[in-house]
Amino acid sequence: MESSDRILSIMNALRTSDTVSVTELAAEHGVSEMTIRRDLDELAQQGVVRRVRGGALSLLLRGEEPPFGVREREAVEAKRLIGAEVASLLADGEAVLLDSGTTTLEVARAVRDRRLTVLPLAMQAAQELAGAPRVRLVLPGGEVRPGEMNFVGPLTETSIKALRFDTAVIGCCGLSAEHGLTAHDLPEVAVKQAAIASARRVVIACDSGKFGRTAFGAVCPLDRLDVVVTDDALPRDQHDALTAAGVAVRTVGVRAGS
Repeated sequence: MESSDRILSIMNALRTSDTVSVTELAAEHGVSEMTIRRDLDELAQQGVVRRVRGGALSLLLRGEEPPFGVREREAVEAKRLIGAEVASLLADGEAVLLDSGTTTLEVARAVRDRRLTVLPLAMQAAQELAGAPRVRLVLPGGEVRPGEMNFVGPLTETSIKALRFDTAVIGCCGLSAEHGLTAHDLPEVAVKQAAIASARRVVIACDSGKFGRTAFGAVCPLDRLDVVVTDDALPRDQHDALTAAGVAVRTVGVRAGS
């Protein structure tokens, strides 16, 4: 098992148990205890765990999202394909708001060679697009959240409200038939709401693991969305709820190996 897969497995263990043991993890994954210690040290640097004698203690609160560096390792192929599919929905010349998050970062990578005006809401996407020859890059003001490196706060909201976008590409922490679009961070909720209000079309980019989840802050109901792009592990009941709300659903074939 590669390091990235092993770390994801450790993360999954931390979701069901507050502590993990170096000895038990080494036996489970068939690697040395030194290798597991390096994995746990990496997670400690990202603020996911606190190292204790013989293992690690989870620092993740149940109402919080994992750090960006951890999420970036999850559903990598699905996010890449979703990013490409979202890019295919954009016409040259569009003004696009690009939300923060690991999936929307893949959208930024997919549109580097396109002729677009893009306002990214995260530093990672801004850096990805900074050298793109045909992208007109516009940055919002506002506070930058440590770790996540996305723009939040009144200055960001004011910048968004002063503009109009053909398409807003929005990421999410949770999407469900009952609670709609949700996010963990409350300042980020306000930014997403401003983005949705300023756009002619709202496209959600998220992997299927976000469906059925509900985060702390409510962003909007399903019927405020126009298109959802996800992978083909989307649960059938969630697919049906989206289409019943008038949302177009586009899936990429991760399970089929494409």
